[in-house]
Amino acid sequence: MKALTLGTVCLTTLLALPVHAADTPPVRKSGDILVDARGMTVYTFDKDAAGSGKSACTGACAANWPAVKAGDAPLAEPYSAVVRDDGSRQLAYRGKPLYTFVKDKKAGDRAGDKAMNMWHVVAE
Repeated sequence: MKALTLGTVCLTTLLALPVHAADTPPVRKSGDILVDARGMTVYTFDKDAAGSGKSACTGACAANWPAVKAGDAPLAEPYSAVVRDDGSRQLAYRGKPLYTFVKDKKAGDRAGDKAMNMWHVVAE
């Protein structure tokens, strides 16, 4: 009888757990722009060719403009993933890789918009 009760408790606990974080979309709409899961503004880079499957932002660029991780979950249009040189998957929107900016300190900051006339907030 105890085994059945323990099994029932375990099953009930598992069913009550929240959905895994992996099921959370990597980006979402906030007002008129896309933001990552932490609410940080998401950007595209003019040197990235849409649909190329590559990111042109590497090295020092990648240190200042971290890639938005795509995770392993399947992605629906207009999202896709590009594989970075280190093998990690980066989220892309309409074929363009997505980034955040290290100088954005809190959700809603847009310090990277129009930086070097090459970086742009992703408007939806």
